[in-house]
Amino acid sequence: MENLLGLLRIHVKRGVNLAIRDISSSDPYVVVHSGKQKLKTRVVKHSLNPDWNDHLTLSVTDPNLPVKLTVYDYDLLSADDKMGEAEFNIAAYLEAIKFRYALEGGLPDGTIIMKIQPSRQNCLSEESHIVWNQGKLVQNMFLRLQHVECGEVEIHLEWIDIPGSRGI
Repeated sequence: MENLLGLLRIHVKRGVNLAIRDISSSDPYVVVHSGKQKLKTRVVKHSLNPDWNDHLTLSVTDPNLPVKLTVYDYDLLSADDKMGEAEFNIAAYLEAIKFRYALEGGLPDGTIIMKIQPSRQNCLSEESHIVWNQGKLVQNMFLRLQHVECGEVEIHLEWIDIPGSRGI
């Protein structure tokens, strides 16, 4: 992949107050799409507040390509039910990554580099922070699911440089 910028590790932490799609609960899992890539978490049985704690890794070739996250309810005998979706952009995060070399060595862990406010243009349910932590820039997001009655998903983003990639 000659256009590879690097890898985006998405830590899909947990779901909060997800929609009921079975009798009294759901069996949720998350599918992450970006371009032609599709990654999936494990299914958590009987939970509206699942802890997936799964790490998914996307190859990033276009910083302007949005990342789409869709939550589904796993069903054994029928098609899986959709439980909402959210979309987020990584452009602001990648802008911060460009400056990380200037930050190395000079910042204490927990320093907030950038804040992104919830708006009609994003799915954030609260302010998202890009933070310097253990020599890396990470972004924490709470995403409000759309096209569903309720639910949020918490994720963390972490950038991985690949030797030989063209970088950001």
